[in-house]
Parts: sequence; C-alpha cells; structure tokens
Amino acid sequence: MALRSVTGAGAPEPGCAALVLELSSSTAEVRAALGQVTEALGRGGYCAHARNCAELVLAEALNNIVEHAYAGQGPGRIRLWLQGVPGAIRLELRDRGRPMPDLALPEGRLKPLGHDGDLPEGGFGWYLIRRLAAEVSYRRVGGENVLRLVLESGPAAGDRG
Repeated sequence: MALRSVTGAGAPEPGCAALVLELSSSTAEVRAALGQVTEALGRGGYCAHARNCAELVLAEALNNIVEHAYAGQGPGRIRLWLQGVPGAIRLELRDRGRPMPDLALPEGRLKPLGHDGDLPEGGFGWYLIRRLAAEVSYRRVGGENVLRLVLESGPAAGDRG
C-alpha cells in the first residue's frame, strides 16, 4: 500500500492531533487513511462523537474525490492534512483530479422524495458535509483542488470510546 504518513501522528499534548498523509485514490487507501485519522484524533483526546463526525465528513469528501475527481483517470494522489486543536478539527484535502463543476461547491441540499416515497439516489454526501462542518471552502490552485473543512469539537480526554 502506498499510503504514507508525511509527518508524525503523535499528539504533542492532550486535545491536539496532527497528521499529514499522501494516499492513492483507491478505496483501500481511503479506508486506511480514515483509520489513521480516527486513531490520531483518539490519541489527541477527542471524544467518540467528534471522531465519528470527522470520519464521516472525511469519508464523504474522499469518496467524492475517488468517484468524481479521478473518475476514468486511473489512480491519482490525494494529500490529506489534519490539525486537531482544542475546540476544532481542521482538514484539508488536495488532489489533481477534475475540478468541481463551475469551480464551486455543491449546495448540499437534500433531493425531494420520489413520488412513490422512495429515497433519491445520491446527493446525501454534500448535505452531510455541510451539516457537520462549521466551515467548508473550495478553490482550484495551480491545477489542484483544495478542499478545507473545519469541524467544531470539544476534546474530552476521558472519553476514548
């Protein structure tokens, strides 16, 4: 597996976490990266709820990169940056895949139910990201997509759930 930690994942003090990963746009490496992020946040003293929210937001964003940015292009590289500090978890994802349509973030609105009550296919990822993240920004710089996410969180060192 090509997943590699670029910087140490050890937390320098309770309530902090830092991690930089470079991974391939494969589902196996995305799963491995999610595990490393969750572990880093756990070592930083973040509660189970904060870790789960970060994992869900990150899973949705990474899957969008794999399924849309690199669709039909073969494996591409993704750089993941995590900084956990008291009160917030900051994430940045960079890739060289296709840009977002119109260079803008999707609105993240839920699609209406079908006339037969069936749930619509797709469209939940950006809704979840926007609901769980306090800040979401996107830009295209030098052929690279840059997605920044901030999740508000209160670390609870006693809850390693």
